[in-house]
Amino acid sequence: MNETIPEASPAASFITRWQNASGRELAHAQLFVVELCEQLELPRPAPARAAPTGSMPRAGRLQRLLLFGLGLALAAPALAGPTGEPEPELRRLMAEAIEGADSFDDKYLAEVWLTEMSARIARHAPKAMPDLATRLKFLKRLHAEAARAKLSPELVLAVIDVESRFERFAISRTGALGYMQIMPFWIEEIGQKGDNLFHGETNLRMGCTILRYYLDLERGSYVRALARYNGSTGKPDYPYLVLQRLNQRWSRF
Repeated sequence: MNETIPEASPAASFITRWQNASGRELAHAQLFVVELCEQLELPRPAPARAAPTGSMPRAGRLQRLLLFGLGLALAAPALAGPTGEPEPELRRLMAEAIEGADSFDDKYLAEVWLTEMSARIARHAPKAMPDLATRLKFLKRLHAEAARAKLSPELVLAVIDVESRFERFAISRTGALGYMQIMPFWIEEIGQKGDNLFHGETNLRMGCTILRYYLDLERGSYVRALARYNGSTGKPDYPYLVLQRLNQRWSRF
């Protein structure tokens, strides 16, 4: 059970004050640290002694690190992670997903990756995949298709994020379909008669196959391969957007 802070408590007032603080107030780092120490019932930091030019006193370094870390926490709303014991249904879903995830080296890696990426999809595309079971099934298939095509699964997630925002039935103005926005003519090229591009496995397999082909064609250049994938060869906007999403949302390192 999570303990809630009463709205009128000193801690709540402190958080509210510094969350809404203007840039001028936030410039007073010493005041922030002093008030923080009072909240934590710690001694106030002693004034830093003069240090040689170009160096930072140890106390000053500590205060700045503390300010930076807590400033990040106060600057944006907190995203609540899982708390307490997992519900029985969650245990069952995770166990089923991990047991069938044969594209991972071991079950521990499967559990870590599936849990982490499921939480990220819930954060960035909550309307497209609102329930856990759908996310786990999707991620298990995506990881398998990425592994089959020897692609980074995080890169595939970034492509889908840009292309369809994880909407299975997305249709572009040019007629591209599904998660990875595959044009119907690709069914004749690499698919089979009767293939449905709104079918998750079919869409992921074709998308990963196409992206792998372009990466090989461009000798590993992500910028040129992604531009080919998007049909915008010579224009960097799309590749840079995908790589930006990769770094900001999906990369694990």
